[in-house]
Amino acid sequence: MQLQQLRYFATVAELRHFTRAAEALHVAQPSLSQQIRALERELGADLFHRARGNITLTDAGEALLPLARRILADTDTARREAQEVAQLRRGRVRLGAPPSLCASLVPDVLRAYHARFPGIELFIDEGGSQDLVRSLAAGGLDLALIITPLGVGAPALETTELLREDLVVVSAPSVPMPRRRMRVEDLRGLPMVMFRRGYDLREITITACRAAGFEPSFTVEGGEMDAVLGFVRAGLGVAVVPGMVAGRSGLRVTPFEGDRMRRTVAVAHRKDAPPPRAARELWEVLLEHLQSPSGD
Repeated sequence: MQLQQLRYFATVAELRHFTRAAEALHVAQPSLSQQIRALERELGADLFHRARGNITLTDAGEALLPLARRILADTDTARREAQEVAQLRRGRVRLGAPPSLCASLVPDVLRAYHARFPGIELFIDEGGSQDLVRSLAAGGLDLALIITPLGVGAPALETTELLREDLVVVSAPSVPMPRRRMRVEDLRGLPMVMFRRGYDLREITITACRAAGFEPSFTVEGGEMDAVLGFVRAGLGVAVVPGMVAGRSGLRVTPFEGDRMRRTVAVAHRKDAPPPRAARELWEVLLEHLQSPSGD
């Protein structure tokens, strides 16, 4: 059973005339009649009583007509839905990002994207890079902003570097700082507020401290970004955070010397599944935002 046959059948049933139905469908009458006959053979029942000048539905035709109309209506709806998605009037983008980027870069990018494509639904998965990589591999995300390099055994992903971001030390004004520009070694003995396990910033900070020959000293451990900034604001210790986050925190910001404390942010997707059109457009908005001198 073909959609074309159902459309021919429904048109004949509506007009009660083969010639007028053929004209309405812009097909030759013999071709229309042939398709109706093929449909009847497949169903094993006549659909029309064919008397000269008087076409009426059989019982089988009466039973099929509402079903045919429903199928045709659903088909037209599906076609319109697909066209709307293709034209970015409707759809969904599933983006993953670490909490630090959700607190800095992502809101501005989503604002610009939503203004351009208001019909696209945005789904955000906030998590560490390893969790986001697993979600990408399982097909749960279209794109993810991740911190690279990835660990050993990472799935086959396509990654594109977006930016290299300086990490800085944030502190409350009441907490004395040893220098105006920090070295990693200056963190030795300083009370620190540390992120929960699985946080990219935790691994970067601890690895840098160990490379400098010491273990960091934690006063509070296990928080998310907002909690860590709140603990720092309360004077419980200092924290190493991305520069974009620090600039919005209202805390004192102390940079590191040189470029020893940086992280690389990349956008990733599965190699075997290119992101859909709506996700590719989000990628373009992200690049435009990063290339804009004002960040707008």
